[in-house]
Amino acid sequence: VQLQASGGGLVQAGGSLRLSCASSKRTSSNNAMGWFRRAPGKEREFVAAIDWRGPSTYYADSMKGRFTISRDNAKNMLYLQMNGLKPEDTAVYYCATSKWSRHTTDSDYIYWGQGTQVTVSS
Repeated sequence: VQLQASGGGLVQAGGSLRLSCASSKRTSSNNAMGWFRRAPGKEREFVAAIDWRGPSTYYADSMKGRFTISRDNAKNMLYLQMNGLKPEDTAVYYCATSKWSRHTTDSDYIYWGQGTQVTVSS
């Protein structure tokens, strides 16, 4: 079980970042994948998800219009393009794999990467 998130960093408010998640074929094959985040002192929250075949995508309300999730199944890669970043987006971002081919509920995500830190300065 391998999920490796990368692409985090420090960015000014209004800036952009692109997160990547490399997965082993065994963990991502035929499975929906998603991004979650945990801000300091807060519980983990859902960010976005994408079904195995797409194009169905799902977003938390506060991310709609700013974040775009995508995947390249041939490369076993998951991406999160984040635009218009705000200080409240500061968090550790995690990629995860669902046990199902379509996004259902957060509790169905069973494989998790180690996270990548995103810090947005005001």
